[in-house]
Amino acid sequence: MKLIKLLTSVLLLMVATVSNAKGAFVGVNIGTHVSDLPSASNMVTILKAHQITHVRLFDANSHMLQALSNTSIEVIVGVTDQEILRIGKSQSVAASWINKNIASYMPSTNITAIAVGSEVLTSVPNVAPVLVPAMIHLHKALVAANLNFRVKVSTPQSMDIIPRPFPPSAAAFNSSWNSTIHQLLQFLKDTNSSYMLNAYPYYGYTRGDGIFPIEYALFQSLSSVKQIVDSNTLFHYNSMFDAMVDATYYSIEAFNFNNIPIIVTETGWPSFGGANEQDATIENAETYNNNLIKRVLNGSGPPSQPKIPINTYMYELFNEDMRNGPVSEKHWGVFYTNGSGVYPLRFGGASNHNIGNSSALFCVAKDDASTEKLQGGLSWACGQGQANCMAIQAGRQCYFPNDVKRHASYAYNDYFQKMHGAGGTCDFDGTATTTNEDPSYGSCIYAGSSILSTGGGSLPSTALGPIGPVGVSLKLQVSNLPYLLSISSVIFALVL
Repeated sequence: MKLIKLLTSVLLLMVATVSNAKGAFVGVNIGTHVSDLPSASNMVTILKAHQITHVRLFDANSHMLQALSNTSIEVIVGVTDQEILRIGKSQSVAASWINKNIASYMPSTNITAIAVGSEVLTSVPNVAPVLVPAMIHLHKALVAANLNFRVKVSTPQSMDIIPRPFPPSAAAFNSSWNSTIHQLLQFLKDTNSSYMLNAYPYYGYTRGDGIFPIEYALFQSLSSVKQIVDSNTLFHYNSMFDAMVDATYYSIEAFNFNNIPIIVTETGWPSFGGANEQDATIENAETYNNNLIKRVLNGSGPPSQPKIPINTYMYELFNEDMRNGPVSEKHWGVFYTNGSGVYPLRFGGASNHNIGNSSALFCVAKDDASTEKLQGGLSWACGQGQANCMAIQAGRQCYFPNDVKRHASYAYNDYFQKMHGAGGTCDFDGTATTTNEDPSYGSCIYAGSSILSTGGGSLPSTALGPIGPVGVSLKLQVSNLPYLLSISSVIFALVL
C-alpha cells in the first residue's frame, strides 16, 4: 500500500513538472451569476471547443470539478470569502475542505492551485487577520494528502492595495496592511507559490481623469509625445497592464522578497455600459482582449522582469447578468451561453489559424464606413447579390455580435468569394476592403477560410473555435510523452 502511495506521488510530481514547464498561457474565469447558465458539461464543451486550457472557478462547485475530469484543463479552485473564517481558525476544517474539494477529484481533475478568497484585503478586511492562517492550514492539509507539490495556495488581491502604482519603481503596498502582506509574501516564498493579482486597466483608465491615453490602456501603439516612461528606471511602458504588474513586483521587492512570480488572476474589459460608462464598448473590449492575448503569449514579462511570463486569466467566460452594480458589471463575458463569441477572439495570438492563409483574400466592411451605407450594402449583397446570408440570421452561428458591420462583412465576403472570379468586386459603395486576415471566429467560418482545409474538416462544428493556448505548449507535451510512458511502464512493472 505504501508503494502504491509513493508511486502515485511520483506520477503526480512528474505531471506537475511537465505542466510547470509549459509556456505562457491565457485562461478564463468562470463566474456563475448568469440567469441561463449552461450545465457544467455544456460549459466544458464550450471550453474544449475554443481550446481553453486553463480555468479559474470562484468556488469548489462539485458539478464543474466532475465535468472537468479527464479533460487536462488546468483548474484553480476558489475558497469563498465566507469559508475563510472557519478554515483560518481550524486545521481540521481545512483538512476536511481539502479532502472534499481537492483530493477527491484528483488526479482525474487537473487542479493546480487554490485561490483563497477574492480581494480579501480590500473587499472583506475583517477577514484579513485569518487570511494567511487559512492559507497555512490549507497547505498543511495538502502536505498530509501528498498534493502540495501539485497544488499551490495563494490569494488574489486587487491593485487597490497599492495606492500609487505609477511610477512602478516607486510603488508600495498600503502600509496599513504591512503585517498581513509580510506574512503573505513569506508564505508564498516558503511554498514556492505565485502572487495572484487582479489587474484592470479599464478601471485604471476610467478613474484616471484623462491622465493616461486610452491607447495605453488598450495595448495600442503610443506616439512619441505620449510615451509612458518611469523617470527612475527609464523603462518605457507600452501598456498599463505591464505597468500594473511591474508596480506589484516593485511593491513585493520593497518588502525584501524576490523570485515570487506574479500570475494575473483577473483582467478584461466590459463590452457594454451605462450612460456614464462610455468607454465600455464592444470595440474596446475586443481590442483589449485580443491585444492582451498577443501580449501574454509572446512569453515575456514586464520591463523589470522580462524573463518571467505573465500568465493571465481573462475575466470572464459569460456575461453575468445577475450581478449588482453598474451596467458594465454585467458585460465582461467573452462568450454567450450558447458558445458563440460576443466578439471575435484569437486565443492563439499571431499563430492562430483564424488568421488564415496569407494567400487567401477576404472582403470585409471598412471600420470607418457609415451604418447607413453598410445597411444598404448588406441588403444588396443578401438580395440582388445572391450572397448566402443564412449564417447571420437570428440563432445562427454568425448572428452574434449582432451589429451591421459584422453582418455586412459576412455577406460582402460570401458575395466576393463567389463572384470575384467572374468580375465581382469588393467595393460596395466604398464600404468594403480586402484583407489577408481570416475574419472567421468561433463556429462562424467565412467563405474562403483555410480552417476547414487545415485539419479542421473532420471536427464537429462545435469544435471550430479559436485556437487556444494549447498551441503554445503542444510540442513540449508531445516531446515529454515517450518519457512519461517509459517511466510509467517501469513503475507499473514494479507494482506487478
